[in-house]
Amino acid sequence: MAYAITQTCCTDASCIAVCPVNCIHPAPGEPDFGTTEVLYIDPRTCIDCGACADACPVDAVSPVDVLSGADAVYAERGARYYAGRTADPVWSAPLIPRSLPAGTPAPRVAVVGTGPAACYAVQALLHATDAEVTMIDRLPVPGGLVRFGVAPDHTSTKRIGESFAALLRHPRVRVHLGVEVGVDLSHADLARHHHAVVYAVGAAAARPLGIPGEDLPGSLSATRFVAWYNDHPEVPGGLVDLSDVRRAVVVGNGNVALDTVRVLAGGPDRLAGTGIAGHALAALRSGAVREVVVLGRRGPQDAAYTWPELHALKHLPGVRLVVADTPGTRAAISSAAPDDHAALLSDVPIEAVDLAAPPPPGRRIVLNFFSSPVEVLGNGRMSALRTTTGPVDAQLLIGAIGYRGTPLPDLPFDSATATVPHERGRVAQLPGTYVVGWIKRGPSGGIGANRLCAQETVDALLDDAAAGRLPTPPATARDFARLIRNVGRDAPAGPAIR
Repeated sequence: MAYAITQTCCTDASCIAVCPVNCIHPAPGEPDFGTTEVLYIDPRTCIDCGACADACPVDAVSPVDVLSGADAVYAERGARYYAGRTADPVWSAPLIPRSLPAGTPAPRVAVVGTGPAACYAVQALLHATDAEVTMIDRLPVPGGLVRFGVAPDHTSTKRIGESFAALLRHPRVRVHLGVEVGVDLSHADLARHHHAVVYAVGAAAARPLGIPGEDLPGSLSATRFVAWYNDHPEVPGGLVDLSDVRRAVVVGNGNVALDTVRVLAGGPDRLAGTGIAGHALAALRSGAVREVVVLGRRGPQDAAYTWPELHALKHLPGVRLVVADTPGTRAAISSAAPDDHAALLSDVPIEAVDLAAPPPPGRRIVLNFFSSPVEVLGNGRMSALRTTTGPVDAQLLIGAIGYRGTPLPDLPFDSATATVPHERGRVAQLPGTYVVGWIKRGPSGGIGANRLCAQETVDALLDDAAAGRLPTPPATARDFARLIRNVGRDAPAGPAIR
């Protein structure tokens, strides 16, 4: 019986590397790689060896015969992906990993950040070299996006943190937490003690909605809301009060928006026993949320969510999912070709909804397309929202329209893309300085996208080391140990990334 890849696929291609029969696609270098929401196993050629399931860091691979209910669609989607494709695809050329020439001194590398991009970069460094790695994070807890950005009900996705936690205990890795580069240490401090510095700081700032009343209590960004339910140490537990919230509005229709919707509408019992913050679970239990409205400025064909995330939304127990019958929406869905994004909603009821009135009994999610927020209304606290399609009676507004990187001290910054200018990860005009992850490529791609991104950056670093282009640090590792003792603390054994 063949295997299938399910919702939690992180697309980091770990499974592809171990498949003995080349039956998992799209692979790196193939046209579809990086654009499909999940990878697919060809049921015609899978030999049921289970190597992919063992290699998957997020437990996304299961035998087809154990999939049932809503999960059965993943086997069907896999078979559909291979319809019309050859059952004997061409093997890609073998990837020969870079290494340093014999006699090249092992570099000392500082990595700023402890999230997925940082960890993938460190994995690549440790695998290819005898490098000594210093990891630095401004937070007192490691993990970055894995710890503070993944929804608590995505327990399998969070499991990738287990492998990263083991990495942080590697004998050639030192981790320093509670140390902020640009405040406690400068870039010059890092460069003086290391041959190379890699920045993996993500894109932590939220894009504002830019509407009047956005700063009223009851209105916040998805960045803050996600941090709140994930127990981020910089976000107070009392940030969100749900006691009087009957209807919430989420602006944006990407995967982060849908994560937010599931947390608000799915019911607290689903989240009990996950890694959700205790204060968030208590707020959901005592809250009065009955309806969540998702505002999308454009139509269903342009929605940014992936089909696995929408599929999960369709199968929330006890929750009705409907599409608001706004002008243009019905036509966009009914005229969509089978493979169009809008066709994902062909089985969802389209209904006239009165968002100006209190929500009906029960729990409901409303996808409201061709609608944008105009103004947050309220006297001291949000009580309503004005949109381009009419007023909305709502007591909570969450803006989920994207993230932005922020400037790093002493590094160049492109304000248009909110990234650090680079060439294959090399920071312009700063020898020995590199970027990886969202600060390198912008806030696109999930956890797995960081693996190839990190490999490209590490390859550039190794090329520079082999060519003698890395600066020689004037200070030693022991000097840095003395310096860091004054500003931070070492990570305890077995740092928690959950």
